[in-house]
Amino acid sequence: MKRLIMPVAAALILSSIALARSQAPASGQAAPTSGAAAATATLRADRPGPVVNRNVYGHFAEHLGRGIYEGIWVGPSSPIPNTRGIRHDVLAALKQLNVPVLRWPGGCFADEYHWKDGIGPREKRPSMINTHWGGVVEDNSFGTHEFMDLVEQLGTDAYITGNVGSGTPQEMMEWVEYLTSDAVSPMANLRRQNGREQPWRVPYFGLGNEPWGCGGNMRPEYYADEYRKYNTFIKNYDRAKPIYRIAGGANDFNYAWTEVLMERVGRRMNAASLHYYTLPTGNWNRKGSATQFGEDQWFSTLSRTLRMDELITKHAAIMDKADPEKRIGLAIDEWGTWYDVEPGTQPGFLYQQSTMRDALVAALNFHIFHRHASRVVMTNIAQTINVLQAMILTDKEKMLRTPTYWVYEMFKVHQGGTFLPVDLQSPDYAFGAERIPAVSASATRSADGKAVHLSLTNATPGQTIPITVTLAGIAPASASARLLTAPAMQAHNTFAAPDTVKPVPFEGLRLAAGTLTLTLPAKSVVVVELR
Repeated sequence: MKRLIMPVAAALILSSIALARSQAPASGQAAPTSGAAAATATLRADRPGPVVNRNVYGHFAEHLGRGIYEGIWVGPSSPIPNTRGIRHDVLAALKQLNVPVLRWPGGCFADEYHWKDGIGPREKRPSMINTHWGGVVEDNSFGTHEFMDLVEQLGTDAYITGNVGSGTPQEMMEWVEYLTSDAVSPMANLRRQNGREQPWRVPYFGLGNEPWGCGGNMRPEYYADEYRKYNTFIKNYDRAKPIYRIAGGANDFNYAWTEVLMERVGRRMNAASLHYYTLPTGNWNRKGSATQFGEDQWFSTLSRTLRMDELITKHAAIMDKADPEKRIGLAIDEWGTWYDVEPGTQPGFLYQQSTMRDALVAALNFHIFHRHASRVVMTNIAQTINVLQAMILTDKEKMLRTPTYWVYEMFKVHQGGTFLPVDLQSPDYAFGAERIPAVSASATRSADGKAVHLSLTNATPGQTIPITVTLAGIAPASASARLLTAPAMQAHNTFAAPDTVKPVPFEGLRLAAGTLTLTLPAKSVVVVELR
């Protein structure tokens, strides 16, 4: 997690035109607005690209606020239904997303976490102070065994971030042995003593988090040397499935960091991380409200999130110089929106609501990640539950799915699909002197080859947009779609009204003569399936 102050970007010129709001009917059929600018596109199924790594749809759960405790973990004695302390409702909701990989235990927390404090009988585990997030007591009741139990119950892969900032190479080496070794050895025997006979599979391991900041305030040259040292002691106990090592990469626009990593670490890493958060204001001291905003911050949020494309392009260009074969991946293992915390909540817990604006942010970023599928191997939104741009919010026994959750649910059809280029001509969405594309699109062919999925967004908050898509290299017999939209930009789900923003069938499709036509409702996300 990031704890830096960034410069305020140039202020947007406010529009004097009042926002006209529109709402799609419950059926998902939207009537075109008179005079609406149209978009056109060609879906190039005849020019397939790389596979979209399913790990692009990864998640992140840090020991932060109510992300772990109350969110995932309630303990075996809780009246909230659970299996060995893990909430049933949350687990069931996450299973719907086909979560491919889950990052833990941090974030900034990772570099003050000592794993041996989180094993053995819970009543004997020592407590610590979570110095980064609220200064609260961390009792270590959720540790290695609990996390790996969660991973197994969820049917996902583990991505563990090791402690480089305040830990030692020996500590990290022993953790990897504890987790993955089936030998008769001190750490493997300790695992057995604590109730786990067989080793776990840990496919992904991160060597520190944000070493340029909360992970040690290191220079890139220093971190590169630390990486090389720590990496030496991460052993592959299963040589047939070596651990995929992820280096602590750059803070958004710090391209020099990537240059040093590529030069001094190179193939010793399998991937380098990249962190980028979207703030409406660009000001870390006053980021903006999650729910109380006008079109100025709607537009600035979408505009700023689109800079993810610039970031990936420039970092990838640096990587390409040293690694033209693209053997080293880019793992964007922290991304999403970051607002001022909800009024009345603990500032260090980073609890915020998720609106229709966040749904657009998620969809736009996925389209960017798809375009860079040859280099982007994983992303992990911050975070899964009750923290920042969460999938799920909980309040004691209550749980709700956010608009961001529904984008993940709609877009899971892209996981592992083959990228298909979409040549798009979009009208502009103008606000004052600024402009961004009004429409975004991305397409993939499913791994089984039976379907093509086309996802579309309309960023404008009050304008429907007709679009005609020419289908090249595909002649589908049927088309169906789902729609996510809402009557207001600020629309969000609450515990009193948990289904305010939820997908509905979209009936406004016409498939004929090799073309697909539809009208995108204002502020909408649409996923089309062609068979």
